[in-house]
Amino acid sequence: MIIDAHAHIFPDKIAERAVGGIGGFYGMKVDYDGTLGALLSEGAAAGVDRFIVQSVATVPEQVTAINNFISGCVEKYPDKLIGFGALHPDFGDIFGETERIISLGLKGIKLHSDFQRFNIDDERAFPIYEAAQGRLPILFHVGDNRYDYSSPERLLRVVEKFPGLTVIGAHFAGWSMWDKGVSLFENSGIYVDCSSSLYAMTPEHAAELIRKIGADRVMWGTDYPMWSAKEELERFDKIPLTDEERKLILSENARRLIS
Repeated sequence: MIIDAHAHIFPDKIAERAVGGIGGFYGMKVDYDGTLGALLSEGAAAGVDRFIVQSVATVPEQVTAINNFISGCVEKYPDKLIGFGALHPDFGDIFGETERIISLGLKGIKLHSDFQRFNIDDERAFPIYEAAQGRLPILFHVGDNRYDYSSPERLLRVVEKFPGLTVIGAHFAGWSMWDKGVSLFENSGIYVDCSSSLYAMTPEHAAELIRKIGADRVMWGTDYPMWSAKEELERFDKIPLTDEERKLILSENARRLIS
């Protein structure tokens, strides 16, 4: 089994605009259109079995609609999709919406503080961590050498303050600063994913980062619509790993996390 542990989807009517915004933010070409249909089609062609899907609430008013959209997609494709909900520090009822996220069958929360414009370790985000602690993992976008909102150092302070929180640090816990992210979290016990990372490093470098974190703490992902599943799997296959390490990263760690 192969699980894509990091995929973004958008309603068809706004997908083009959302994907354009992502590409503009990062100054990068985006491979796909951000729709669920393209994710399922392209993923199936590459041999991906399941997808952890999410979207980001850039303003608090989007939270409820995003959670309804993601849960509706999961309900339509329960054998293919695992949903993560959205929250925003300025949403009016974080605890109530966390309960609703759980009641909808969603399995985690996605935060992207560079898009949402808050520091990961800002006290106004603490209610999210308190509500999720011991109940739902949080997938954090981490790292961007242009900004400080999502720096690995800020995430480390959250990890230390909320030891019961299950944390997934996207992009080796430090996009564009991969070595720093891994060095800070080498012994922390957090999970990371390797999405939007393998394009920027040699297979040997990736293997080094994976072994520092521990193969039992790493998940494979595409960061759809950013990257092709086929291309990302080809990059992953070049990493000098054991068969057991590959199995952990491609499926077992994600299955354990959301069970």
